[in-house]
Amino acid sequence: MTCEPQFRRARSDDLQAIVDMLADDPLGATREAAGPPYDPIYAQAFAAIEADPNQFLAVVERDCQIIGVMQLSFIPGLSRKGMWRGQIESVRIHSDARGSGLGRAMFEWAIDTCRQRGCELAQLTSDATRQEAHQFYEALGFQATHTGFKRAI
Repeated sequence: MTCEPQFRRARSDDLQAIVDMLADDPLGATREAAGPPYDPIYAQAFAAIEADPNQFLAVVERDCQIIGVMQLSFIPGLSRKGMWRGQIESVRIHSDARGSGLGRAMFEWAIDTCRQRGCELAQLTSDATRQEAHQFYEALGFQATHTGFKRAI
C-alpha cells in the first residue's frame, strides 16, 4: 500500500539519499561526489543550511523512502518595497517517482511555503540545457523574465 507523499525538513540521516538524488541526473553526475563513501563537505553544507533560519532543505518521503528534495531560500530585499523572495533550488525527484505528478506537488508545496513565510515572489534558476524543465516551469506559471549569469570563483 502506497501512502501519500509527506513533506518535511531534511534531517542529517537523509543526507545519503539527498546526495544520491543530486547525482542521479546528467548534470549532477558531473558535479556531485556520490558515494559511498560520501565527501564530508556535504555534512558541512547541511549543517550550514540547517543553522540558517532563511534556508529550508525539504525532502518528500513516501513509504519510508526519500523520493524528492528541494532547497528553499527566503531572501529579504530592498527592491520592490522590501519584498521577500522565495528561491527554489536543487529540485530532484528519485528516478522511481519521476512522471508521477510529484514535481507539480513539490512546487505547489514550495510556493505555499514561500507564501506562508511572507514572500511575494517565487523564483528559480535552471540550467540552460534543461529544456524540458523549462517547459514544466512555464506550465506551472513561471515566466522566463531575466537572464542569469554565473562565474566560478
